[in-house]
Amino acid sequence: MATEEHSEGLVFHPMDQFVVKPLFGSAGDPVHWYTITNVTLWMFLTIVAISALLVLGTRGRAVIPTKLQSVAELAYGFIYKMVEDVAGRDAVRFFPYVFTLFMFIVMSNFLGLLPTAFTTTSHLAVTVILALAVFLTVTITGFVLHGSKFLGLFWVSSAPLAIRPVLAVIEVISYFVRPVSHSIRLMGNMMAGHAVIKVFAAFAPLILLSGVGVLVTPLSILAITAMYALETLVAFIQAYVFTILTCVYLKDALHPSH
Repeated sequence: MATEEHSEGLVFHPMDQFVVKPLFGSAGDPVHWYTITNVTLWMFLTIVAISALLVLGTRGRAVIPTKLQSVAELAYGFIYKMVEDVAGRDAVRFFPYVFTLFMFIVMSNFLGLLPTAFTTTSHLAVTVILALAVFLTVTITGFVLHGSKFLGLFWVSSAPLAIRPVLAVIEVISYFVRPVSHSIRLMGNMMAGHAVIKVFAAFAPLILLSGVGVLVTPLSILAITAMYALETLVAFIQAYVFTILTCVYLKDALHPSH
């Protein structure tokens, strides 16, 4: 938060919003694996929000749906069609898992836009777990269904024989890089947008501190509004990208041959 100091003027720290803090006790207390933190709180609230949406939205199913029912049915149908179109009908068995991923990410992203909220998907620890879960699910599924034939994913049989070994090495590297790019993409986009909003927000009270604030403050408010609208779109797009990449990886596990 922006603060005024006698000798240094306007000081703000846009990355402070991503600090993991214990929910109980002082902010300086060490954080252990069992410590209940602000991350824990907002992940719990995300689960509560998802449960409320799906349970309340489908409890009184009607021919003319309510707003909650419409949102729940739209989310269900949207992800079901994505899984079926991208990964094939035989991937529908993974629909509950893919749907859970999408709902958790999109709800975390949207809740993170609330004032004073904590965006859990802005932390690499969260996104890495999600990406590794997808990576292990895809890899294990591929070997369970196809055995050693799953390795055909790395052998580009349509390429000339002379360059197939080189392409195989590239395919193996790109395969193991998947969880890295999968997790950093989500984390980086969510963190960057919120940091930029915090920077613009720091200039909003400048009108109270100096004459230049008469010009800077309205511009900063306009910038915050524009960035907030953009982040609302990014919140959905990043959940969509993470989910559709999961479907693409599932397709590789179900149909590994090039």
